[in-house]
Amino acid sequence: MSGLVEEPGGSVIQLRPAKARTRPATDDASGLRLTRRGRFVVAVLASLVALFGVFASQRATAGEPGSAVAVTPRTVVAGETLWDIASSQAAPGQDVREVIDALVELNSLSGSDLQAGQELLVPAP
Repeated sequence: MSGLVEEPGGSVIQLRPAKARTRPATDDASGLRLTRRGRFVVAVLASLVALFGVFASQRATAGEPGSAVAVTPRTVVAGETLWDIASSQAAPGQDVREVIDALVELNSLSGSDLQAGQELLVPAP
């Protein structure tokens, strides 16, 4: 639409056709372009991922070691069970199962099987 237009004041204006807006050619095949806000969001997300990595890589440390327990060695005799040993060690009214758990942990036992002649550490009375 090219031509001349006369305004009411007598001046003449020449009209030119509008140029078609084209995007600049991009080298990448995807044609993906990030706006300023998009770049900001990507930067914030990358920062959050980096912060998560820093905090997630922190190692937990144990508190102070427990108090030392006085122990005495005991040799298992034929036919003796953990229940027998724990019953003899348990205080009156104490649950024998708790004593068994303590014996298993103290001696690093994988099960309840005992062998005659096996040395166990039992808490000293």
